[in-house]
Amino acid sequence: MLLLAFETSAKAASAALFDGEILLGESYQNTGLTHSQTLMVMAEDLLKQCGHAPQEVTAVAVAEGPGSFTGVRIGMAAAKGFAWGKEIPCYGVSTLESMAYHLSVWDGTVCCVMDARRNQVYNALFSVKNGDITRLCPDRAIALADLSRELSDISGPIFLVGDGANLCHRTLAGEIPNLILPAEHRLHQRATGVGLAALKKIATGDTGNGETLVPNYLRLSQAERERMERMK
Repeated sequence: MLLLAFETSAKAASAALFDGEILLGESYQNTGLTHSQTLMVMAEDLLKQCGHAPQEVTAVAVAEGPGSFTGVRIGMAAAKGFAWGKEIPCYGVSTLESMAYHLSVWDGTVCCVMDARRNQVYNALFSVKNGDITRLCPDRAIALADLSRELSDISGPIFLVGDGANLCHRTLAGEIPNLILPAEHRLHQRATGVGLAALKKIATGDTGNGETLVPNYLRLSQAERERMERMK
């Protein structure tokens, strides 16, 4: 199986290519260019550099959210379009869960966080032991104060990951002494994690139906919130 994975949920964009469980390569770019400019070019170049053609890809995976509304839409459209044209499975995975795979080499609690503005973060918690990842709570939007109270009850190391990691560390490190900020190369959302999360789905027999795949934003956009306020 040749799996192509996309990640566009935040400022950076990336694509990764797996041959079964083997990572053949990953392309990552955090330059501020729009994902519509970079994503498919990166994917095409990655396939070429790995010695494969687009028609050889047998499955696609994408971060389905939460994240940037525009970013998630671009990644979702790219993945579904690629899969639809070749009639291959398309797997959507949680952006937050995919980030936990970057820190699965250490035992402890992984706190995946993305800046959701308005004093909130998109968050999920995972337990990691001997490389196995166990979800502790659903994906959610949570206030930093509420997250701090939850983390204060956790013993052992708590590893931050995601584009909200620096924000959480600055805000909560004084209250949570066991909070750990990993090195830069492990902090951000990457397509490798998306691919690994998709491989876990594939192992359970998930068929990857791209037709039913929709973004998971966790909360309404500002425009939608304003429209609902006007309708009251």
